[in-house]
Amino acid sequence: MKIVFFEVPKSEQEIFLNYFKDQDVILYEDKLEIENINLAKDADIISVFVNSEVNKNIIDSLPNLKYITTRSTGFDHIDIDYCKTKNIKVSSVPAYGSHTVAEFAFALLLNLSRKIYDAYHNLREGADFSIFDLQGFDLFGKTFGVIGTGKIGKNSVKIAKGFGMNVIAYDLHPDLEFAKENNFEYKTFDEVISNSDVITLHAPFCKENCHIINKEAISKMKKGVYLINTARGELIDTEALIWGLDQKIIAGAGLDVLEGERDLKEEFEILAHADKGNKIIDYKKLLEDRVLIDMPNVIVTPHIAFYSKEAEFEIIKTTEENIKNFIDNKPQNLVN
Repeated sequence: MKIVFFEVPKSEQEIFLNYFKDQDVILYEDKLEIENINLAKDADIISVFVNSEVNKNIIDSLPNLKYITTRSTGFDHIDIDYCKTKNIKVSSVPAYGSHTVAEFAFALLLNLSRKIYDAYHNLREGADFSIFDLQGFDLFGKTFGVIGTGKIGKNSVKIAKGFGMNVIAYDLHPDLEFAKENNFEYKTFDEVISNSDVITLHAPFCKENCHIINKEAISKMKKGVYLINTARGELIDTEALIWGLDQKIIAGAGLDVLEGERDLKEEFEILAHADKGNKIIDYKKLLEDRVLIDMPNVIVTPHIAFYSKEAEFEIIKTTEENIKNFIDNKPQNLVN
């Protein structure tokens, strides 16, 4: 079978080549898009990451395509419903970086709570040793609200407990045994967002979760709350978040993901995309993302919460197993 990988850094390419010595394998650093679709010509299997939007046009342009494996837990960048109509199987990497992402959520929170970046910036840029604008707050004793208690959410609970925080959580399928073992309570969504000093999002993205954090939700939050998102940008209505920050309901936000981040990454190519006519650019979202990035009480990172050596190894190993099992007619980790 012909296997084509996209978004694979050079440092990982030799690993995949060694795994699939007996297959026709091609690897590219570029993401897959309609403009370079010929790179995947005749592919039976493609492997992508989150920046490759595998939509109807892409799928229709690959007549031999039988299987897609994304090297991510989320799969909202793939048109799963259309894949079903074409009998194309899709797999993901359901569990990787559960410690990695939870740790990063706290890295964002600690930067906000202790103004670490501000202190570093003042010292480096202005040799300013003044501390009076850098007073932070303790995590100890604060209420930590977790939205989504999958593997990442559970690890966030454990870390929060280590800081001496009071934990409350919301999940459609609460793990009551885990809650008992770790001495926290599940509550309704409204109860969590209205009683938390810090809210962290670890829910998967789906149609039902789109803009779960909206203006109505923010208006119910405790004034001075901090919001952390290492899950998916689309969980938050960006316009509502800016409003919440302006109204000082939200004291600060740590965001590893943004709504419309794929377009933001390609901002320098906007005119080229507009000329091609196949891609709709949400200029309003781009402007809102820029506003967030420029806010002094917001920390934005470029979707790197997952990116550790350990998580990278898990992604590579699971992707190898996904492909080999599909070839052996024993597909695993299917999402459709």
